[in-house]
Amino acid sequence: MITGGSSEMVITQDLSKQFDDFLAVDGISLRVSAGEVLALLGPNGAGKTTTVRMLTSVLRPTRGWARLAGYDVVQQPERVRASVGVLTEQHGLYFRMRPLEYLDFFGQLYGLNIAAREARARRLLEEFGLAEYQNRRIGQFSRGMRQKLALARTLLHEPAVLLLDEPTTGMDPASAYLVRDAIQILRSTERTIILCTHNLAEAEKLADQIAIIRRGRIIAYGTPKQLQDSLLGPTEFEVRLSYPQLMRDLKLPLGLKIGTKGPDWFRYRVERPHVENPIVLHSLLSQGLAVISLHEVPRSLEQVYLQAINAPDEEAVYVG
Repeated sequence: MITGGSSEMVITQDLSKQFDDFLAVDGISLRVSAGEVLALLGPNGAGKTTTVRMLTSVLRPTRGWARLAGYDVVQQPERVRASVGVLTEQHGLYFRMRPLEYLDFFGQLYGLNIAAREARARRLLEEFGLAEYQNRRIGQFSRGMRQKLALARTLLHEPAVLLLDEPTTGMDPASAYLVRDAIQILRSTERTIILCTHNLAEAEKLADQIAIIRRGRIIAYGTPKQLQDSLLGPTEFEVRLSYPQLMRDLKLPLGLKIGTKGPDWFRYRVERPHVENPIVLHSLLSQGLAVISLHEVPRSLEQVYLQAINAPDEEAVYVG
């Protein structure tokens, strides 16, 4: 794996890009360490693709700077390109080729010698479960198999950083599962991954950090848990009782207030559940209430995303 000697494999500071009178990216600052996955989220036209193009030295920043694997995207573009593997939404597979031919062709473009090309291609086909199909033409592959082959291509030169743009878009659930599983494996090899996706469930499953972009600016940045707490408030819990009539004389300790409720259930919020929930449960039992369950109400990345996207500009959340 090629690196420039830093544990923070992707660093940007005030990264910006102006096209004539249009500011496409405005002051993006990120830090992603080895082995982490950053999900870059936002509506179409938010600036995600422009950001990725600057990170791969395809576009020159108008303002700010970025380093990948320790290399500056402006001063050391060849080093950057040697350190990054890029999977675009249109990955350019040649359907008449067979997998080994395809990988060998790109291995030559990466400047690998014949022995390294063959060894790496065979290993990658094995790792991605494609070895038994190496004599088939790519045009006969399923969509999931094609995407896995495209992922294998991005790894031929053993890059330290992967930039994946919509890796499962338009796939059936089985194919998408295969590709997500492959991404999980890649993370375990200490590669840094930046994932651009509209699939929020996918981002929630794979990402260590989330950056939400709107109109070229980051409006929310942090771990999924940090963003949930900052944008959705304290954690909500639900209690279910055995009989509806038990709700009549219910009293909560600690000054807690019931939020939403039903005939035999209610919800409340706490800031320190590990401290406060045992007290709540003890209070309910001491009142002679038969508690069936006490559990955290699930919160999704979709809720976080919608809250961030619909918030005023001045309410940007930086918690990472």
